[in-house]
Amino acid sequence: MAEREDSDRVTVPKETLLRLPKYYEYLKAADKEGAGSISSTKIAEEMHLNSVLVRKDLAMISSVSGKPRIGFNIKDLIEDMENFLGYNNLSEALLVGVGSLGRALLSYEGFKEYGLNIVMAFDIDDDIVGEKVNGIKIFHIDKLEYLAKRLKIKMGIIATPKQSAQAICDRMIDAGILAIWNFAPVHLTVPKDVVLKDENLAASLALLCMPLPKS
Repeated sequence: MAEREDSDRVTVPKETLLRLPKYYEYLKAADKEGAGSISSTKIAEEMHLNSVLVRKDLAMISSVSGKPRIGFNIKDLIEDMENFLGYNNLSEALLVGVGSLGRALLSYEGFKEYGLNIVMAFDIDDDIVGEKVNGIKIFHIDKLEYLAKRLKIKMGIIATPKQSAQAICDRMIDAGILAIWNFAPVHLTVPKDVVLKDENLAASLALLCMPLPKS
């Protein structure tokens, strides 16, 4: 297994970072099927990529070398990817906005496989404050800053209406949150030292619903 310093992460291009989880899923499936090794050419063919690009991507996060006519050791590659992507170290997160989408996110068990553990949720609705969704307690939004700072949580998920998303984002930042996953359909403004990832479901749906070109 390759040992990687934290500084190596920032040198990886965004395009490579976006491909890494796809490599991971493919390698996990190959490992489950009993494959012990795999070539970059095989990975490239299955994922419709260039084999040179695949080798460069893997070299950025792993020192595992592919052997001629054998390929890469799959388990070693998986371990290096888990270390690099943080999948083997659960990151605790909080969620704000326990509507239909928020409840769906709280109920999804697959997050833990990727190193994400939602430990608490917040809402303004007194009727649901105190409830638990998938074992996760819902607190009133007034306790956001106190609990986030007390538990030293650094990741926040926003699933509120767009009208309140920026205000919630600002409160998260004031509470010490350094990474925000935003599901509200609005662009948020954050400081340079805060990581923001927007998931605009409406925009994605609009793209999928566009008329397909005639054959």
